[in-house]
Amino acid sequence: MSKGSAFFRRLLALAGAAALLFAAGAPAGALAQGTTFPGETWAEAPPAASGWSAEKLQAADETARAIGTGAYLVVHRGVLVHAFGPVAQPMNLASVRKSMLSVLYGIEVDRKKIDIDKTLAELGIDDKGGLSDTEKQATVRQLLQSRSGIYHPAAYEMAAMKAERPYRGSHEPGTFWYYNNWDFNALGTVFEKITGSSVFAALDRELARPLAFQDFILSRDTRSVTEWASSHAAYVMRISARDLARVGLLMAREGRWQGRQIVSKEWIAESTRSYTAVAPGLGYGYLWWVGRDGWAFRQRFPGAVFSGRGNYGQFLLVDPVRDLVVVHRVEMDRLFAREVSEARFGDLLEKILAAAPGGF
Repeated sequence: MSKGSAFFRRLLALAGAAALLFAAGAPAGALAQGTTFPGETWAEAPPAASGWSAEKLQAADETARAIGTGAYLVVHRGVLVHAFGPVAQPMNLASVRKSMLSVLYGIEVDRKKIDIDKTLAELGIDDKGGLSDTEKQATVRQLLQSRSGIYHPAAYEMAAMKAERPYRGSHEPGTFWYYNNWDFNALGTVFEKITGSSVFAALDRELARPLAFQDFILSRDTRSVTEWASSHAAYVMRISARDLARVGLLMAREGRWQGRQIVSKEWIAESTRSYTAVAPGLGYGYLWWVGRDGWAFRQRFPGAVFSGRGNYGQFLLVDPVRDLVVVHRVEMDRLFAREVSEARFGDLLEKILAAAPGGF
């Protein structure tokens, strides 16, 4: 594509975003909530059109540079209002992969292919060395909640997770929450056994194509990680910030995408409800972290808020009330990668929210 053609397409996208602001007498800075979606590319609205503060967004960028952010972006009411860093570069999602799997589960639950109240015994799920009869009574729902009570070694487990893992048999299924890679990996096995599709093929078919991911290549951006200790592989994904934001927007819009219901409103509500209070102001749903009482990353929100979170600072924040999505990425596979903690992301998020129209 020529430079002139690319410039013309970008100009059209800007014009479309601006038209949204002023159609039917809408005031400047007020995008129509819940109606705008990206096409092949994101419509972009500069501060003059969106009402966001350019000066305060620059302050947020300074914070991002200071804490080691790789890339971040802000989507408000379906329009990209700010981007920092290489938002088109696919990066390892780390544990945000689990939130992606939650959406895929919802799609198959909606189709009545998956019954999340089935036990592992009913599904024929086991592992190396064998699971106990009690462990096999764990349900798929309990795995989604990270409450299986199965403390078998797992692939793709950080040292801290291994050190904190409870003893086998110390808790019965459903009685105790532990952030458990065994649960998450076994969910991948369960998904593939019931649906006959790999997690990666489903990601491509059910999300990447319908949501028109711009940067995702199935063969390049997915890989299974296996370890000798377990027969259940980890499903590692690389997705760019701007493609991850499409998933965030889908969640903010209760599973709707351009007139099509990709995943049901009921599943979105069920999967992003807190079933365990894991820390002050923080709960856990079905592979999503849930803000309690409107809090997330030490920031106050006007209603329900939830997030996907991964090692080194992979964050997908969804604020449905304000139709707001914030994505934060770190290239964790880079040599000497620098971790951005949840607290530091909270500092950045505070600057981002302060730049919003009216400061929210």
